[in-house]
Amino acid sequence: MPHHTSLIAILCMGFVLAFLFGALAQRLKLSPLVGYLVAGIVAGPYTPGFVGDQALAPQLAEIGVILLMFGVGLHFSWRDLMSVKAIALPGALVQIAVATVLGWAMAHYWLGWSHGAGIVLGLALSVASTVVLLRALEDRRMLDTERGRIAVGWLVVEDIAMVLALVLLPPLAGMLGGETIDPATGEPVTGSVLATLFTTIFKVGAFMVVMLLVGRRVIPWILGRVAASGSRELFTLCVLAIAVGVAYGSAALFGVSFALGAFFAGLLLAASAFSRGAAEETLPLRDAFAVLFFVSVGMLINPRFLFEHILEVLAVLLIIVFGKSLASYVIVRMFGKPHGTALTISASLAQIGEFSFILAALGVSLDILPETGRDLILAGA
Repeated sequence: MPHHTSLIAILCMGFVLAFLFGALAQRLKLSPLVGYLVAGIVAGPYTPGFVGDQALAPQLAEIGVILLMFGVGLHFSWRDLMSVKAIALPGALVQIAVATVLGWAMAHYWLGWSHGAGIVLGLALSVASTVVLLRALEDRRMLDTERGRIAVGWLVVEDIAMVLALVLLPPLAGMLGGETIDPATGEPVTGSVLATLFTTIFKVGAFMVVMLLVGRRVIPWILGRVAASGSRELFTLCVLAIAVGVAYGSAALFGVSFALGAFFAGLLLAASAFSRGAAEETLPLRDAFAVLFFVSVGMLINPRFLFEHILEVLAVLLIIVFGKSLASYVIVRMFGKPHGTALTISASLAQIGEFSFILAALGVSLDILPETGRDLILAGA
C-alpha cells in the first residue's frame, strides 16, 4: 500500500472493524468497548491480514485521549459530588487504596515485579469507567436516584484521583523504579526527584490559576459570541478548538499533559451555560476518536498472551470484578446505607475503562510498568 494512504487506511479499517466487532459485542450483551479492543487486535501486527500503521496509531490515540478527557470534564459536576461527598469521598479513596494494594500484592509477591510496577497496576485496576456507568444508569433510569447519585459521585472522585496520578507519575517515576521524566519536555531528567516534583506542581498550579482567572471568563465569552452568530458549524468548531487548543497550549506553555489541559477545558465549559450544547455538538467526534483510542490500544495486544498467562489474567479479573466490588460493598454498608444501594455501587465498580488504559500506557512509557502489565490490564478488560 502506498505510504501516503496509511492514514486513510487506518481510519477506514479502524472504523469498519470497530463497528463490526462493537455491534457483535452489543449483540452478545457485552460493552462495545470489548468489541473495539478486539478490532484493534485484528488490525494489529499479531494477527494476519491488515496491519495498521504503528506510528500513526499512537497519535490518533492521543487525540482520543484529549477528547475523552474533555468529555470527562464536561460531565464533571461539583454539585453532584457535594451532595454525596460524605460517602463518595472517603468511600472512593478507601476503595482505590484496597484495589491498589491487591494489585501491588499480586504484582510484587506473585509476579516478582517492582513496588512501582505493582502500584501502577493496582491504580489502573482501581478505577472504573464513568462513561460506561452513566450509560448503564441512564438505561435503567437510575441516574436521578440516591444510589445513582452516590455511584456517579464515587466515580467522579476516582476520576480526580486518576488525573492527579497522571500529573504526578512522570516526576515520581524515578522513585517507582522507572525513568523520571520532565513533563515540559518529555525528556529524562537527572536532577533531584523532589525538585522535579516541585517544578511540576508549580507549573500545574500556575496553569490552574490562569485557567480559573482567565479561562473561566474568556472561554464562555468566546462561546457566547459564536453562539450568537447562529452558526451551528462554527459553534461545534469553536468547542473543538477550545478542547484541542487548551490541551496543546497547556503542554506547550506550562508543561502539563494533554490530558490535564483537556480535562480543565471541559471542566470550565461544564460550569457555563453552554455545557449542554458543547456536549451534544462534540459527542459524535468524541465518540469517534474514543473508538480509535480503544482500537489503537487493542493493536498492542498479542492474542497468545491470554492463553500463555491465563492464571494471571484470571487473578486480574478477580480483582476487577470481586475485589473492588466486595470492598465497596463493605464500605457502603459501614456508612449505614441499605443492601440495595451497596449492591448497586459494588456492581458499578466491577469494570475498568479509559483511565485504566491511559495510566497503563503512561506506566509503560516511563519504564515503570512492564508491557506484560499493560497486557494483563487489557486482557482483564
